[in-house]
Amino acid sequence: MGQTNANSWKGFVFLGSSSFGELQFLFFALFLSLYLVTLTSNIFIIIVIWLDCHLHTPMYFFFSFRSFSETGYTLGIIPRMLSGLVMGDQAISYVGCTAHMFFSASACTNCFLLVVIRFDRYVAICAPLHYASYVNHTFCTQLVDISFLSGYLFGLGMTLVIFPLQFCSSHEIQLFCDMSPVLSLAYGDTGLSGLGICILSLLVILVSFSFITIIYAYMLAAILRIPSMEGQKKAFSTCALHLTVVIVHYGYASFMYLQPKSSYSLEHDQLIAVTRTVVIPLLNLIVYSLRNQAVQTALRSAFQGRLLGK
Repeated sequence: MGQTNANSWKGFVFLGSSSFGELQFLFFALFLSLYLVTLTSNIFIIIVIWLDCHLHTPMYFFFSFRSFSETGYTLGIIPRMLSGLVMGDQAISYVGCTAHMFFSASACTNCFLLVVIRFDRYVAICAPLHYASYVNHTFCTQLVDISFLSGYLFGLGMTLVIFPLQFCSSHEIQLFCDMSPVLSLAYGDTGLSGLGICILSLLVILVSFSFITIIYAYMLAAILRIPSMEGQKKAFSTCALHLTVVIVHYGYASFMYLQPKSSYSLEHDQLIAVTRTVVIPLLNLIVYSLRNQAVQTALRSAFQGRLLGK
């Protein structure tokens, strides 16, 4: 196996068309359609939330930044992935691959935003009389700032762990650069880098997931105190959908960043890449925004022209 260093190494090769064979254009059309739906919906939701005064509440404030976060990191990854499906195998420079890894890792901002959204609902359910004083605009802004800062620091840290590695002369990657596929191509002893990725990932996943678990425990206790069975069913239904998003999100993050290098395979990367960049953002959009009655009403108003003054 050949070895090269960062000074002489040209970059990676995306296996675009060879990833799906003769079905490449079918998958391109499918992924492009899903991506455009997600992208335009997220952008439109951000605009609607900021223009509609009825949605100027902490919950929708957090929803808008969740949409902003997903729009940002998918814009940094999916266009290049789609171009590979159309144009075939493409080379990507070391700097370009590093940028992909940063965008991919900084997507953990959504982990922190999920905690923030659940905390907001916890206060609304368990301490409704103090909601306005606890979750004020200054506090909401601070929570969002901390979430984005933590996400970008995590992305930077993960990228710096990979940056100094040496790589094999065979450097084929499915669809886009991520930590596991890049680490699997590293030459020599990568134990320290793997340990660094594992520690950073455990810190983010365990801390944020522990907070969410505690919040759900308190929310469950509050829901069980609701006297109406109909009210309990409605609350359980909403929590179950949100919990599904949490499980999918953290399940993917655990599989992607905590798996040992020896268990990684190029074929699995293809499925993971599609799930990460296309399916999960669409799932988040549907559960957290499009199913919300107030968002639906605001979107209908916007389409009818009343909100935008048409």
